[in-house]
Amino acid sequence: MPIVRMKEITGMSPEDRTKKLSELRAELSRLRTMISAGGAVENPTRVREIRKTIAQVLTVENEVKLGIRPGAKEPAKSAAKPKKPKATAAKKPKETKPE
Repeated sequence: MPIVRMKEITGMSPEDRTKKLSELRAELSRLRTMISAGGAVENPTRVREIRKTIAQVLTVENEVKLGIRPGAKEPAKSAAKPKKPKATAAKKPKETKPE
């Protein structure tokens, strides 16, 4: 069972996502400390679930920042300008050696 579903993450405000991200990172740090100390972890797959949820939250944050998340409230800050084609120089005809 996932910790937080994607629908819930996308429905959160930016402040809530930041708060949830800090909570998840703190829990992950606590679990890693327990594992490195040699303690028995109640649910070893919880580490994987936490890492996956952190990645999902960061992905949504980045998509909102870039303005590619549908229904995003924050617009993209700058649009990419179209590139101009480079001017090509005319080729000089080959000079032939007189015989």
